[in-house]
Amino acid sequence: MSEDHDTAGAMKFIFETGVLKRAARTGWWFAGVTQPESIADHSFRTAIIGLMLAAMEGADPARVTMLCVLHDTQETRTTDLPHIAKRYLTAAPNTTITADQVADCPPAVADVITAAVAEFEAGETLEAIVARDADKLECLVQAVEYRHQGIDNTQRWIDSSRAALKTASGHRLADAALAGQPLAWLEPPK
Repeated sequence: MSEDHDTAGAMKFIFETGVLKRAARTGWWFAGVTQPESIADHSFRTAIIGLMLAAMEGADPARVTMLCVLHDTQETRTTDLPHIAKRYLTAAPNTTITADQVADCPPAVADVITAAVAEFEAGETLEAIVARDADKLECLVQAVEYRHQGIDNTQRWIDSSRAALKTASGHRLADAALAGQPLAWLEPPK
């Protein structure tokens, strides 16, 4: 393949990921959230949480952040399927979707992205475990924020997210989220 073709393929993936800025996290509709955050919003904060969890757990922060950024990129093609939908639908594995998404990218780009998604999906390395905790913790934090905004139907998201956490630091951050106030950061430092 020519470099121009590879570059065009990379740009196709970049354009495709832009869809995540407009695609909603649909499961929140069941809780009564009429305008839930986008998949990109979720992925951004997941990456921030992942960076922090990595530092707390002794994992590679850069690797965890990359896994977090890429963990839902497949949803450009499947949308954000709520858990109830997964009872009735069978989506292609995320690794298969990712391979299709990056097929026209430069090989080095495709290799990095497919390896990261495969690592996240396998969930075996410390970095993948931390990234998966970041994903669940972000959902829990979002549920807490929605609850503080008056959406009272978020407990099932809090409970399922908390139950999925594997790291001690993830559990401590979950406790802090549940005990905290989402706007406490507006207070002056002590």
